[in-house]
Amino acid sequence: MNGNDVTEMGPVDYLLIEWPDQQPTGEAMPYLVDLVDRGLIRILDLLFIAKGEDGSVVRLEIADLGEEVASSFAVFEGASSGLLSDDDMGEAAQALEPGTSAALLVFENRWAAPFAAAMRRSGGQLVASGRIPIQDILAALDAAEAEA
Repeated sequence: MNGNDVTEMGPVDYLLIEWPDQQPTGEAMPYLVDLVDRGLIRILDLLFIAKGEDGSVVRLEIADLGEEVASSFAVFEGASSGLLSDDDMGEAAQALEPGTSAALLVFENRWAAPFAAAMRRSGGQLVASGRIPIQDILAALDAAEAEA
């Protein structure tokens, strides 16, 4: 990625998705592939990790996920921009419960790239960003409904 590519990039996010007592099934992969195919996101990094009951952490290769699941993820084999380090994997693992596996996904929001680039060109800079977890939204809606 050269400097010009970076100035035209959209916001970059990461997701850490945990599966208790199991590995991913691949069920969500068609949706992720669709987002990529439509140009909405670009996968920068995708890695799988497992945290043992003893707290040990290992990186899983796509082939380690089982034949059926691995075939679903094969399209992203080798997706690595070099942004994620072993330290990042270790930090992500701290958020995991023992006996779980997880996917750590880093992606560019390509749909927002033109807006983000225009804001940077105009001298704007991002000073805060965040996400509202769906559980919080559902709880707020339930509370509002209970008050009505």
